Amino acid sequence: MIKKSMQDNMKTPSAIQNEPEALELLRVWVSRGERYISMGTNVWKDPAVWGIMLVDLAKHIASEYHTATGMDPIIALHRVREGFDAEWRQATDIQTLDADSHH
Repeated sequence: MIKKSMQDNMKTPSAIQNEPEALELLRVWVSRGERYISMGTNVWKDPAVWGIMLVDLAKHIASEYHTATGMDPIIALHRVREGFDAEWRQATDIQTLDADSHH
């Protein structure tokens, strides 16, 4: 696992720095092997839009793996999908509907 300190917080993309209507949708932290999530779900009326956003996110992850490691982005995307499908079939954590708790 790549480790970063809290001092390495991610920055707001420069393309939206001065965009008054830009909204942050999701933050995910990892600490001691646990995931912690904070999200805003009042952005879209239909939760299916989150599915579209998750696919977009998976593609960005694959692209970042390619940039950072040279991994073929198609292989990286398939690995992301394999992890998603495995977690969907049999969750490795306790599910909760509380958006501010750990998952």
